[in-house]
Formats: sequence, C-alpha cells, structure tokens
Amino acid sequence: MKIAVTIACALAVFAAATASAQASFAGAYRLAGGPDVVGELILKTDGRFQYALAAGALDEQAEGRWVAADGQVRLYTEPKPKPAVFSAGPQSTTKDGPLKVMVTWPNGDGIAGVDVTIGFATDPTVTDYTQYYGWTMPPDEKRIPRWIELVEPIHGIKSARFAIDIGKGNALTFVLTPNDLGVVDFDGTVLERTGDRLVMHQRLGDLTFVRSQAAKNSN
Repeated sequence: MKIAVTIACALAVFAAATASAQASFAGAYRLAGGPDVVGELILKTDGRFQYALAAGALDEQAEGRWVAADGQVRLYTEPKPKPAVFSAGPQSTTKDGPLKVMVTWPNGDGIAGVDVTIGFATDPTVTDYTQYYGWTMPPDEKRIPRWIELVEPIHGIKSARFAIDIGKGNALTFVLTPNDLGVVDFDGTVLERTGDRLVMHQRLGDLTFVRSQAAKNSN
C-alpha cells in the first residue's frame, strides 16, 4: 500500500510539473524579422498549436500538438501532412532543342522557377530553372542526357532522380502534385526558450518568436 501511495504521489508531482511547464510557455508569439517576413505561433493551454509564416513567395502553416519539457517546446503537426511529389508524365519528340523539360500542376498549368539538373555520362551537370513554358537544353550541348532531378525551391521539394531514355523522345513532362503543399510537417521540431523568446530551428534557418500581447487570446 505504501508503495502504491508513493507512486501515486510521484505521478501527481510529475503531472503538476508538466502542467506548470506547459502553462509557462502557453501564449501567442509573433516572428521577429524584417518587413518581408511575418509569422505567428500560438501555443494553447489545451496542448494545441497554430503556426503561420509568410516570407516572400513562401506561405506555410501548420497546426497540431505541442509539449514542453527541459525548457524546450516540441511541435507535432496533426494530422500528418501528405508531402507534394514529382512524377513523370508523357514523353514525346520535339524539334525545339536537344532536350525540353516541362513541369506542370495536375491541371496542366506550367510551373516557373523549378530547378532542373541534368546529368550525363561525364561531368559536369547542367543546372537551370523552368519558365511557365518549360526549359530547353542549349543547342550546343552534344552529350546525351542520362538523368534529371527537379527541385521546387520555395518549399524545398526535391524529386527522385529520373532516368532519361532519349530514344523514347526528347520532350519530357513532369507533374508536381501538391497534396498538402504549404503545411509544415513538424515532427518533434524543437523551440528553445531565451527569455521571452522561442527560437525554432528549421530549414529556413533559426526563426525567433517573441511573446506578443495577443497571448490572452491563445487560451
């Protein structure tokens, strides 16, 4: 009986400490940055969070669960987002150049600004980016392309390496299916406390959030 009471007391103390840690972090935070970058993070007292950020052409958001431990906050997006993905589309023949690459959305609209890397049997690779009407390899390139990789740089979406069989056609089409594009997949992402600030470490670099007057609206 004494052991059971001791365990129950320990669990109660732990629960109280956890609740206290959660309460000390709960609130609304704004991103400390330049005029071209705005963001908000709301840590609710019920253990849920909301996040949004706009930086130039990038708009992203997330919501889910947060936990506090050891002076840190960890974020978990729920439900887990489905990542955007590149897939190979139709291949045909064109006289526009030695190789043409077109990247589209599922509805057929062209996508500008997708980084294209073409590999050959010998180095170096050729790297450029698409326009809405695609990308064409320079006519003075006489090597036979062997593979292609695509990157949508705004959201950091990278394709698999696709093999190129030029015998099937020199006009390649790829489709970027967005799925949950723009929803950040926080999977234990850490925010460290520094005074009244929370610093998030992620692919954009360190993002610093400052507790704002909107904290009273976070509950």
